[in-house]
Amino acid sequence: MQKSIYSKDQEQLQNLLRELRKQKGYKQKDLAALLKTPQSFVSKYEVGERRLDILEIRRICLVLGISLSNFVKELEARIREAE
Repeated sequence: MQKSIYSKDQEQLQNLLRELRKQKGYKQKDLAALLKTPQSFVSKYEVGERRLDILEIRRICLVLGISLSNFVKELEARIREAE
């Protein structure tokens, strides 16, 4: 299993987070404001410069209106499809 931050699985995570944000019609600055974080926080995890822990992902999911379990199911499906 690849351990690099730039793995294909990480890319799927970044893509999913970006797509969910865009589906809500949010710009990075909009989501950052809702998360009470700088815009750079969103930018960095979307381009892979920053990794998120599970609690950060949960918080993002709450703001985007998706349950953590549904988010993980979607991520797993995308990872399987990309293999």
